[in-house]
Amino acid sequence: MLNRYSRVIVAIAACFVIASGAALARTAEPDEIRTADLPPQARQTLDTIRQNGPFSFSRDGIVFGNRERALPARSRGYYHEYTVRTPGTRGRGARRIVCGGNQSSIAECYYSDDHYQTFRRIR
Repeated sequence: MLNRYSRVIVAIAACFVIASGAALARTAEPDEIRTADLPPQARQTLDTIRQNGPFSFSRDGIVFGNRERALPARSRGYYHEYTVRTPGTRGRGARRIVCGGNQSSIAECYYSDDHYQTFRRIR
């Protein structure tokens, strides 16, 4: 009985280790992209953020919740999202820039071209 009990404990511990690793992977620092390598529309969005608007979409500047933990953990309200225009699309499209800190600061910004599935830190 002790042997079977030990195997159950080891299996449970392994599940915790795997789950912890997955959580760490989600909160790891995203890859990077240079500003010069961004699409021109994303560079324009950065300029608009720096000028604190005016923004093209009513949802630009709203709080980004980071529920998927794709970005480094920060307090609620730290991140704000902005639309990057996508040529050929009628609505907001899938491209976004998410910046942390002061709303007119671009010191900590991330680019997503797949609607928050992946992010790259803008350098």
